Amino acid sequence: MEREAMEFDVVIVGAGPSGLSAAIRLAQLSQEKEKELTICVVEKGSEVGAHILSGAILEPRTLNELIPDWKERGAPLNTPASDDSFQYLTAEKSYSMPTPPQMHNDGNYIISLGNFCRWLGEQAEELGIEIFPGFAAAEVLYDEDGSVRGIATGDMGITREGEPGPNHEPGIELLARQVIFAEGCRGSLTKELEQKFNLRDGIDPQTYGIGIKELWEISPEKHQEGKVLHTIGWPLDSATYGGSFLYHLSENQVVVGFVVGLDYKNPHLSPYEEFQRFKNHPEIRPLFEGGRRISYGARALSEGGFQSIPKLTFPGGVLVGDTAGFLNVPKIKGTHTAMKSAMVAAEAIFDALADESVKEVSDYPERLKHSWLWKELEQVRNIRPGFNKGLWFGLANAALETYVFRGKAPWTLRNHADHEQLGKASDYPKINYPKPDGEVTFDRLSSVFISNTNHEEDQPVHLRLKDPELPIRVNLAEYDAPEQRYCPAGVYEIIEDDSGARQLQINAQNCVHCKTCDIKDPNQNITWTVPEGGGGPNYPNM
Repeated sequence: MEREAMEFDVVIVGAGPSGLSAAIRLAQLSQEKEKELTICVVEKGSEVGAHILSGAILEPRTLNELIPDWKERGAPLNTPASDDSFQYLTAEKSYSMPTPPQMHNDGNYIISLGNFCRWLGEQAEELGIEIFPGFAAAEVLYDEDGSVRGIATGDMGITREGEPGPNHEPGIELLARQVIFAEGCRGSLTKELEQKFNLRDGIDPQTYGIGIKELWEISPEKHQEGKVLHTIGWPLDSATYGGSFLYHLSENQVVVGFVVGLDYKNPHLSPYEEFQRFKNHPEIRPLFEGGRRISYGARALSEGGFQSIPKLTFPGGVLVGDTAGFLNVPKIKGTHTAMKSAMVAAEAIFDALADESVKEVSDYPERLKHSWLWKELEQVRNIRPGFNKGLWFGLANAALETYVFRGKAPWTLRNHADHEQLGKASDYPKINYPKPDGEVTFDRLSSVFISNTNHEEDQPVHLRLKDPELPIRVNLAEYDAPEQRYCPAGVYEIIEDDSGARQLQINAQNCVHCKTCDIKDPNQNITWTVPEGGGGPNYPNM
């Protein structure tokens, strides 16, 4: 069957903070300038917000610019952040440390980023923007001259063998003069675009962390609305970058999470188990005892910062938000920067659409360089890379950058590719993780269950191996099959058949779309592709 085609002025891939901000800004300009624009947003989650996961503390700077009357419009910013604390943990104790100035949260809000995106989606629809949830952008479409012409959504009803099933429906071609890619961290289409248009030439590799998060309801007497806690140190060793966050929402709810830099070296390390171990710390565990775990999720985040931002434009499209890597790591915030990049892109695109001959909106990065976003990221560019030499060097470097050079050091520290950092299993000690107790700590499968993750079982496996033999021949032999540990959802499993031969089993049904496997596999043998639209997690209040 032929695919239906729909024409728009602008198509936006992803209904996260950046995608929706771009759509809203375009619609605002359309109204202000009385120039009609057709705008479409395509979202692979079953609804807007279904796949959105972050801490999250929102700095409302960009929201104030985009929707100044957000309070009157009922934006779900209900819990002002207060009582910041920053602690270093040992196995038994905690030590208070000065909160770095970038981490001060006066004027910020503890939010559910998913609910915030649901609200942004409502604002977009009120402006006449078409949003198509449950449709995964699976393919980039190109013109004869090689420029981007649009995207195609994935077919529905394809069987596991790759054949059209009884309920087969072909995807839809969404064509546009400009396509905004707002896929979030490690976007699958963005990877293709980076290679086709050499967007990373001369740019540092992007580096990543994996963030794992739980939402809890705790005893009222333990709850302190607005309280913010960040920790470093235990359970990670001093060579591994990472730490925790713990935020008190309203109604006795607490979000707790753990981030591990994906440049870790010990292949025996499990970010998921480190998170569970963290909750057993004597200063942390009492908060959750007697409470109820509500939801779970995991997501990779782009940590490379300023020196890892790729070329942002190409004929027919642009990159915005976390797919381009605008996270401010020392601030532990990326929503305000993602939204700002999208606003700047929208303004540049709106002006470019007036000229039919313009294919590449090269004015977008130039405008970014004159915005507060560029200055903000440039000032902190050396802080995350400083931790490549360990915790203590990283802290000393961060203090030097913050208090002495004030972001104006005459050098730029370099980033490295995470998959190249993993050591051989024989060179590192195994880690004995405690068994979950089912009260405060849990196994991965019970966690995936409360992420509401679901995929249609009779569909092609969306986690693809370039070499099906490599997981056993190399990963198991040299790295002790690290995919069994770096995946926070139990997708990868080494099993034995009746003859005793080992093979990698991929439980794609469990996938929470975190992209860690695509990032951390030491030989880059795993490629994450989009499953059927609507599949994956359905995060409530995350």
